[in-house]
Amino acid sequence: MPAFPRRKKNGTSPRAPRFSRLKRFGRRAEDKGRPRGRGIYLLPNAFTTGALFCGFYAIVMAMNQRFEHACWAVFIAMILDGLDGRVARLTNTQSEFGAQYDSLSDMVSFGAAPALVIYEWSLRGLGKLGWIAAFVYCAGAALRLARFNTNIEVVDKRFFQGLPSPAAAALVVGFIMFMTDPDINISARQVDWVSWCIAIFAGLTMVSNVPFYSFKDVNFRKSVPFIVVFLIALAFALVAIDPPKVLWPIFVVYGLSGYVVFVIQRAKGKRVSIIPTDDPIENDQAERR
Repeated sequence: MPAFPRRKKNGTSPRAPRFSRLKRFGRRAEDKGRPRGRGIYLLPNAFTTGALFCGFYAIVMAMNQRFEHACWAVFIAMILDGLDGRVARLTNTQSEFGAQYDSLSDMVSFGAAPALVIYEWSLRGLGKLGWIAAFVYCAGAALRLARFNTNIEVVDKRFFQGLPSPAAAALVVGFIMFMTDPDINISARQVDWVSWCIAIFAGLTMVSNVPFYSFKDVNFRKSVPFIVVFLIALAFALVAIDPPKVLWPIFVVYGLSGYVVFVIQRAKGKRVSIIPTDDPIENDQAERR
């Protein structure tokens, strides 16, 4: 006589657990098909946020006529901007979000902030010509960052295409720090046209095709002679003596170095553009951070 499965007291069949397992399997399949939220890396984006805060702080200080604080805030933003990409590469936390966030932070810290600082310091008295010069600088920074993001795959990483925005910002705010140094103490109205020329020069140079050395091919893991370490220590000592008088001439030299390379390349009949036309340069994706 065939044996039939007995029903449990709750009225369910013994095969019911099988169906429940199938339901759980179906729910797991549905969960796998759902898009999961993507997080962001904390460490490199914390440095980027710090640079963004420094840029915003520089704008606030410029509106309060505290230009020394504003200039130092831009310089601190430069240091943080140089660290976030290196931290991302060292910790392998590169992301597309970090690259876009870094560009937006650079636009505030090295685009809008220096333009407003130099306008409030000396360009306001020039009327329309003053704010036009500040806008040329700000627009040049925006175009420079947009071009950098689109040409990152093809540009030779040994050079920047145009003056990088941090160096342009240092050229602008470094001039303000140099002029407001107690040993010099020149009124802003006495050098308003010099400020106008510097803002225009920095803005146009950022969108030019002039090559500027990027220092990205320097291998910091390679051993160097002892004299190199001594020269680095000497450089820090010279900067510490009087930062405004030492830093701004350095950035002036760097701002003119691209034109020197441009003229030398032209005189030798070599290709001036750093974008290759035949063999693409393989750049590291992490350079965008």
